[in-house]
Parts: sequence; structure tokens; C-alpha cells
Amino acid sequence: GVKRFWVGQDGLLSTPAVSAIIRERGPKWQKAFGAFILTASHNPGGPDEDFGIKYNCEHGQPAPASLTDAIYEGTTTIKSYNICQDFPTIDVSKAGLTTVKAEDGSTEVSVEVISSTETHVALLKSIFDFDQIKTLLDRPDFSMVYDTMHGVNGPYAKKIFVDVLGQSEAVCMNGIPKDDFGGGHADPNLTYAKELVKTMGLDRKGMKIDVGGALIPEFGAAADGD
Repeated sequence: GVKRFWVGQDGLLSTPAVSAIIRERGPKWQKAFGAFILTASHNPGGPDEDFGIKYNCEHGQPAPASLTDAIYEGTTTIKSYNICQDFPTIDVSKAGLTTVKAEDGSTEVSVEVISSTETHVALLKSIFDFDQIKTLLDRPDFSMVYDTMHGVNGPYAKKIFVDVLGQSEAVCMNGIPKDDFGGGHADPNLTYAKELVKTMGLDRKGMKIDVGGALIPEFGAAADGD
């Protein structure tokens, strides 16, 4: 069975970050075989709302239907399963490695809590010119806002725009992840990204509205829940 697990700090990993970790995190002999993502995706989330399980394969790609169908078929043959009642509770709020050994020494399992943002941000830096992006963001005639809709992307927005690119935290809207998306619907469109749409001086049909003397950003964007 699986003996090594990586878990994102605070239990948070965006879908692109999961793909990046599968592909990039090493050394090579420690590469992840795949990853499970627990998510409500674009739908309302929380204990009484949607909750799904996605699986990404060895290159970070979503599992094809042939694999998920095979997994489903496998579940139809399960007769029983065992749970280790004495497995310790792991504090996922801080990075670190926990190793659990069987009393008889027959097996050993390691669970490592890793930075949710480090690998993904490093990959983005290798793809995009962050210096040029910062030059644009620092211009006095340019302003922006990014609404993460209380989904998983909040920590990534803060890490990139605030910590790396030196922008004000005001750039990040609804940046604290919540298990129910703050009671909202984390689907970034004119209907559900209401706060962002209003900030951009628009209504749900994309028509301009009167915002009084409020400053309308030059650029606005939103992320879905995962």
C-alpha cells in the first residue's frame, strides 16, 4: 500500500498546485504517484452542500474516464476495510514530518505536511516574467483586484501579489478560505462573483452601473473554489 503522504498546510492545495507538486516536487525517487483532491469545485460547498473527490495521475493530469471507471468497478467488490483507530491526529497547520510505525515493526507510514504555495509559485516563476508583471502592477495608472471567493486560492493570491510582487492586501478580495465559501457560490461569473462585478462597476448582465466616486480598477479577475 501507500506508505508516504504529502498534505498541504492547513489542508489546502489548489488543483493547479497539486499538479505542480506531482510533477515538480522531488527528489526523483520520491515523486508522487498521484493525488486525491477533495473539492466542491464550482458548486456550493460545505457539510450540507457538494463534496467531490478528484484524482490526478502521475504527470499531474486529471484521471481519464477509463481509470475512474476502473476505480468504481473496484469499489463494487469491497467487502470490508480496516481503520487504524490509534493513528495519531496530525497538526496540518504547520509544516513537518510525522512517521508512524507499527508496534511489531512490520510497517511504517510517513505523513509530511508541506507548504501549500512553495512548489506552485516556483513553477509560475519559471514560466512568467514576474519582474515585468511587477512593473505593470507598480504603475500609478494601473490598479487591479483578484477575488478568490473564499476558495482555496486565497493563500496563493496573497503569496504572489502581496509577498512576491509587493502589492497591497487590498488587491485580494475574499482571500480567507472557508469550507462553505463564506455561504457563497464559488463560480467566477457575472451571477455569482457579485462583489467583484460591483467593484468593477457592472451589474450581473455586464452593464455599467453608477458607483459614485468609487475607483474602478483597470483589471479584475476571480477564481473558482479549487
